Amino acid sequence: MSLGLYVHIPFCPGKCPYCDFFSVAYDSRTSYSYADAVIRNAEHYRERFDTVYFGGGTPSAAWWDVCRIMGRLRFTDDAEITVEANPNTLTRESLSSLKNSGVNRLSVGVQSFSNAELRVLGRTHTSEDASNSIKLALECGFNNVSVDLMLGIPGQTPDSARRSVKVAAMLGVHHVSAYMLKIEERTPFAGMAHKLPDENTTAQIYLACGEELEKRGFTQYEISNFRRAAGDSTPAAGPASYECRHNLKYWTSREYLGIGTAAHSFYDGEGSGCPQRFFVMNDIREFIKQRVQTVIITEREEVNFESYAMLKLRLSEGLTFAECERFGLRREAMMKRCRLVPPDYLQITDKGIAITREGFLVSNQIIRKLITEPVVQVI
Repeated sequence: MSLGLYVHIPFCPGKCPYCDFFSVAYDSRTSYSYADAVIRNAEHYRERFDTVYFGGGTPSAAWWDVCRIMGRLRFTDDAEITVEANPNTLTRESLSSLKNSGVNRLSVGVQSFSNAELRVLGRTHTSEDASNSIKLALECGFNNVSVDLMLGIPGQTPDSARRSVKVAAMLGVHHVSAYMLKIEERTPFAGMAHKLPDENTTAQIYLACGEELEKRGFTQYEISNFRRAAGDSTPAAGPASYECRHNLKYWTSREYLGIGTAAHSFYDGEGSGCPQRFFVMNDIREFIKQRVQTVIITEREEVNFESYAMLKLRLSEGLTFAECERFGLRREAMMKRCRLVPPDYLQITDKGIAITREGFLVSNQIIRKLITEPVVQVI
């Protein structure tokens, strides 16, 4: 059996004021001990991993320890192995070492190619730094490079967001994740006097990015994710698809294991048919000390229609009627629920239903109606 593996690398050169993820200042000695604990935990499991995702934190800041972990993991020959990176932590040495260790996908946290927007976000790199790091990654042989762009930044406009998309596409990246900025209460950003774009402008920014990405050869496959057609943009042969295979596990209710502080799992290690959801506490010293990571089990879950559909409807392919019927919901009943949603927000075919890009702007409300509303006839 193979499954996905998420490894949380909590070390970061500095914390961005909007970031709510668990991270601490990078320290080489602690990072080394932490990597040993990750290796010890990974070897506790029998499976081979067909996707591996190093998230953080800034895994590229601890690239040497990522390479050590890679040397001890069991993964399939065609595994997708992603490392999150910040532009100012990428060098020719780190990129070559990661590539030689088996890493074949980079996710670069650019956020914007506007220096003014980067300053508002408290980022320490410039647009030029980001461009140079992506060019260097392509030179070092990475043929699957993704960038994160942030939408709804204070002062951002549809035109400035379009410009960031254009730069990313012209650099030859293979995948773009375009996420809405969400201000979390416990972050320094929440206490700053920043005025976010209003709801209408934010919607225009999202739609403008989607249109620009389509014009430049990208296909939207999830609310916030766009990929090129396989083989496009670089001479080197790439994977069969530039979709993020690891994240697709989350959205299609497939099993994944999380190792490291703050890592979450959806994993059935007992073959019971009911995977458990569990997570690891944010305590680096405790994680390093324990032989096997101490987890907190939140629930044992038999995948039901609500949990499956809630995630599957995030994808542009949507939900098939056959999938609905597998959970006991007939096509006629699902069509009645669809009538509760404005028609411009849904695409309905003979095979199933999908949310449109305009619908993605209010996806939470739409999904709630489709999976939880009582089935009634609307006149």
